[in-house]
Amino acid sequence: MITVNNVGLRYGDRKLFEDVNIKFTPGNCYGLIGANGAGKSTFLKILSGEIEAQSGDVHMGPGERLAVLKQNHFEYEEHEVMKVVMMGHERLYQVMQEKDAIYMKTDFTDEDGMKAAELEGEFAELNGWEAEPEAAILLKGLGITDELHDKKMSELAGGDKVKVLLAQALFGKPDVLLLDEPTNHLDLQAIQWLEEFLIGFENTVIVVSHDRHFLNKVCTHIADLDFSKIKVYVGNYDFWYESSQLAQRLSQDSNKKKEEKIKELQAFVARFSANASKSKQATSRKKLLDKISLDDIQASSRRYPFVNFTPDREVGNDLLQVSGLTKTINGEKVLDNITFIMNKGDKIALIGQDENAQTTLFKILAGEMEPDSGTFKWGITTTQAYLPKDNAEFFEGCDLTLVDWLRQYSPNDESENFLRGFLGRMLFSGEEVQKKASVLSGGEKVRCMLSKAMLGGANVLMLDEPTNHLDLESITALNNGLIAFKGSMLFTSHDHQFMQTIANRIIEITPKGIVDKQVSYDEYLEDAEVQKQVAEMYK
Repeated sequence: MITVNNVGLRYGDRKLFEDVNIKFTPGNCYGLIGANGAGKSTFLKILSGEIEAQSGDVHMGPGERLAVLKQNHFEYEEHEVMKVVMMGHERLYQVMQEKDAIYMKTDFTDEDGMKAAELEGEFAELNGWEAEPEAAILLKGLGITDELHDKKMSELAGGDKVKVLLAQALFGKPDVLLLDEPTNHLDLQAIQWLEEFLIGFENTVIVVSHDRHFLNKVCTHIADLDFSKIKVYVGNYDFWYESSQLAQRLSQDSNKKKEEKIKELQAFVARFSANASKSKQATSRKKLLDKISLDDIQASSRRYPFVNFTPDREVGNDLLQVSGLTKTINGEKVLDNITFIMNKGDKIALIGQDENAQTTLFKILAGEMEPDSGTFKWGITTTQAYLPKDNAEFFEGCDLTLVDWLRQYSPNDESENFLRGFLGRMLFSGEEVQKKASVLSGGEKVRCMLSKAMLGGANVLMLDEPTNHLDLESITALNNGLIAFKGSMLFTSHDHQFMQTIANRIIEITPKGIVDKQVSYDEYLEDAEVQKQVAEMYK
């Protein structure tokens, strides 16, 4: 358990937290959410003691241990992987080091023997005999194979280093576990393993993540950072989002009778209760949801951009024919005989272990790269909008204001008021539209690129990792906008919920061609025959 009493923190004139009072209890997983810059990571650092609050305090139960997912991926370069994991339990690792140092002495004394006996006793109490097997299980679960366990961290790839640091945080069953963006750089299998681990974790978890599917799977509560306060809600992210939107609508309809509002709330809670996760948390979560009253649900101050792709013309039946596309880059064959036909209404998710293959295909289809062999042909009724993964060329060294930047891509030479309104819907309001394009943050650049794409009125979208750098609010708005899009699209994403709710067709690019299925993302992953076929194509 971890208790927060009257915590407050300011940076200059900016108030991050004020009178925050929360009790995080065992058996629960809390998803800490809030707009970009609201202070989520800062709050985790206050909980861990890395940053001291200006007022209030944080308490843990006596003898309890807290573990944190380290963010410096190069902190342990000269240490072996297995030892790095066991360093997650600081006292246990210290005992192991002291014990080994004593046994290595050549002049072993009676005093050393007594000290070693004490350390052996503490080692057993800390479950030290199970330390290495537990560390190995965590590493294997996250995809770090046996042959890497004795390697130095400096010998590992970047993604594997992240997995080792995650195993370090999970090691030794900490009483309180703090995870800041734990799914970043993880592959699908590692994320699924982590989800199951946290669902079965019996102590306290507090997690920050932009992955809504992950938050929905593991969270029993949402801790919403808003108005410099943190309010805890029962349920997962989708429940919080839907309830906050409901509260917004109800608060705006002052003429509606309270009894009617209560009926709508009850129906809403019942729907979410019925769809609760099948994990062991579901029963207790349902009981808590059943106790929610109207006053428990409050409107949020969150601002969501307005994402609406409206095609200027309806697309015909002939969209795209791809035949035998092959491309080798730096001696490595990235695409090998890629052949498919895109049909009207297709919303195709491109997936695969090599992200460079997906990006290369996008660049070829956008005319930015020539294939080594093969052809592709767009239908005469199609107009395409391409949102690349790397948008640096559109902004670096650009001294234009946002209004003038967007004007470059306006097909009808729209007025300044029109462009200001367009940018306003993407949360660039007032004097923000006079900012230089070169100084934008990553998320702001993506919102500008989305504005550019919407302004073009295309009926086919090509989106390469469009959720990169976006906050939860922008991801949710983009997700909803693409669900409503009447055209066709090709896209990639690491966001599970984004893929599941948008795609109606999956194309996996493998070293031996493609696997092409007209199914949802979850259906694709759950089809044993398909996954067997995919595995063969990676051999």
